[in-house]
Amino acid sequence: MSSIGNADVNRRLGELGIELSAAPDPVANYVSVRYAGDLLFLSGAGPFRDGKPAVKGRLGEDMTVDEGYQAARLTGINLLALLNRELKGEWDRIEQVVKVQGFVRCTPDFEQQPAVINGVSDLLVEVLGDRGRHARTALGVTALPFAIPVEAEMIVKIKGS
Repeated sequence: MSSIGNADVNRRLGELGIELSAAPDPVANYVSVRYAGDLLFLSGAGPFRDGKPAVKGRLGEDMTVDEGYQAARLTGINLLALLNRELKGEWDRIEQVVKVQGFVRCTPDFEQQPAVINGVSDLLVEVLGDRGRHARTALGVTALPFAIPVEAEMIVKIKGS
């Protein structure tokens, strides 16, 4: 696996115009991040800005696949913000993103959940290189909190935890 250090990740975020200033806080009775040995479990995140849903909608009804992809990308940015906050910017502690599970709010006949969740997956590889490649599940659901179109969670293997 390629070794991408702190400076490389920060440079790449800058090149992509991504600022990880505010990680989303929990909206209910749970924690955003939980360690289990060398695994870091991140709770579900969505396309939020400033603590509020930035995107609402349902794929197959009032959103295109590209709009869903962009909502998933923003969701991925929020996952990276959580990771950044938890690791205090020490990106080199990431050994591997192990798994991403994505949920797409959609109509019953919508079948392009993987194309939508690629917004998260593509971002992780763009920012973290090979360490961002992961196993993945992309599911269609009838409802998500606050009418957001996408939610994703991830598991990350950490060095020296």
